[in-house]
Amino acid sequence: MWPDSHETQELLQQAKAGDRAAIDRLLERHRDALRKMIELRMDQQIERRVDASDIVQDVLIDANRRLTDYLGSPDLPFHLWLRHMAKDRLIDAHRRHRSAARRSVNREQSLNTASYADESALDLAARLSDNRELTPATAATQRELQSRFRAAVEQLDEHDREVILMRHFEHLSNQEVARALDISEPTAGMRYLRAVRRLRKLLNPDADESSP
Repeated sequence: MWPDSHETQELLQQAKAGDRAAIDRLLERHRDALRKMIELRMDQQIERRVDASDIVQDVLIDANRRLTDYLGSPDLPFHLWLRHMAKDRLIDAHRRHRSAARRSVNREQSLNTASYADESALDLAARLSDNRELTPATAATQRELQSRFRAAVEQLDEHDREVILMRHFEHLSNQEVARALDISEPTAGMRYLRAVRRLRKLLNPDADESSP
């Protein structure tokens, strides 16, 4: 999902040398990934009030303003630095609009687990993240899977939901998840395993919780 890191590093070097065009390319090539990252986390009621593209634009403006400081001390890989700012912006948007709506923004989906008995969490995630060109019929099926999977993921607590999104939709490695969450790699691995087990249990109540 995130742009190639090698090309990003080249653009960062050019940006550090003061190349304005490189800065523009660097930020623009991360726009789509930021939008997807935000859309994955937006409350469906909030989506009616806030356009993800507007949040992305705010993030890119902020990144442009703070880029010199980042280049002087890059504590995180560039894409993790961007997504950290995006998470902060998204939290602010949720807080602002939920408060305005007097917390009428409650999750509406109810999970009918019986209909998911033949789908494992990882099978669904793999199918949803497949980027091959799709026929119209397959695309319709995938949209249905997306709706079903999102309903299941919404039942997870915040920590479990986040690690599932990071690993299976953003395609971040365990090391990247650990750095983004500021936890150790073993802790990130255990958190992911726990989240998969809980998600599988939601999708199939008869699943063996001891299996990976």
